Amino acid sequence: MTRHFSEIPRFKDVSQNEWDDWRWQLRNRLSTLEDFEAILNLDEKQRADLQACMGKFRVSVTPYYASLMDPDDPGCPVRMQGVPTPAELVVRQEDLKDAVSEDFDSPTPRITHRYPDRVLFVVTEMCSMYCRHCTRRRLVGGTEDIVAQEQIDNAIKYIERAPEVRDVLISGGDPLVLSDDTLEEIIARVRAIDHVEIIRIGSRVPVVCPQRITPELCAMLKKYHPLYLNTHFNHPKEFTADSKRACDMLNDAGIPLGNQSVLMRGINDCANVMKRLCHKLVQYRVKPYYYYQCDLAEGTAHFRTSVAKGIEIAESLRGHTTGFAVPVYIIDAIGGGGKTPVMPNYVISQAPGQVVLRNYEGVISKYTEPDDYVEPECHCEDCEADRKRLGVAGLFDSDTPTMQDVWAARMQKVVDRKNRMKD
Repeated sequence: MTRHFSEIPRFKDVSQNEWDDWRWQLRNRLSTLEDFEAILNLDEKQRADLQACMGKFRVSVTPYYASLMDPDDPGCPVRMQGVPTPAELVVRQEDLKDAVSEDFDSPTPRITHRYPDRVLFVVTEMCSMYCRHCTRRRLVGGTEDIVAQEQIDNAIKYIERAPEVRDVLISGGDPLVLSDDTLEEIIARVRAIDHVEIIRIGSRVPVVCPQRITPELCAMLKKYHPLYLNTHFNHPKEFTADSKRACDMLNDAGIPLGNQSVLMRGINDCANVMKRLCHKLVQYRVKPYYYYQCDLAEGTAHFRTSVAKGIEIAESLRGHTTGFAVPVYIIDAIGGGGKTPVMPNYVISQAPGQVVLRNYEGVISKYTEPDDYVEPECHCEDCEADRKRLGVAGLFDSDTPTMQDVWAARMQKVVDRKNRMKD
């Protein structure tokens, strides 16, 4: 049962106006053993364990998110995401600082350009809360200073010089910890680039600091449509009247919302929990977008599940609930392989002209392909210009395709993109 903040001794003298002020939430984040002792019932071992974790990775939790924690249960799914444990200090052989090789695909600081037509733009290293499962923990929380203006300028310069980029994901850290004016300056400059079609924002504040979603913020954001926002609910316990209000305000401002969960041991590695999460999301007008296999980031091994568990959950969702309520199960491949969908196999077998399929119930059926299909010559704009596809899809466009050609093209792409910043 969620406690009202006034029931927590630490916050008993806090006014409603203070609690509803996102700046107050950021100023009063919990970051020390003493802070957590004031809201959690810790025994001596838990105190010692928590103290041992301080200093390894950044610790900071908003009062709002802390108020959702069960003070007596270390296995509370909210508490597990915000309060460090000694398991974080264990570094496994497979752990990596840069788990998905974002730095490898960075042509200039603050930009990762991995996919053909879109870039990641990291505008801050600060978050309102530092999640214990964070894949970017090598970076976030290292400093809470404003990113150097020169780096912001160079990142925008790169986007201007990359005409293939139609989609810019503004992330961090969490970009919504920036002031409205600072954030608007960045968004406005990106929107002014002719070839940028859409802007996306990645933010967890609707979940961990929903007070940040204000009428003023929404009025600013709606000036820069088409603009999308992906957030990060991981468990049904994170849904509250405050988080719903935040999602409603963003939706009503015309900002489509998506959700990216991380599959975590003891938190949401249950088909029923994940289904309840997805059902709640669509009630909030948030599209379940992805659920990720937990990355190989340092200190996160205790959260990881088997891939088999992720596939089992996919099997338990597809066909068992509304189609658009089913997120895609993703493994972000190491070495910069990118987001790779993983799912049950619904194709049982194939023969010339025939495909044998099974559905979610196990019903097997045959689809007969047309025996007179001949691929027509395409005269679309891109085919007329002989624009070749990239990656594995490009193998269909080559007379002598090899995977070595694909890898060589990838390496050349990295070099070419870095050369764009040379005056």
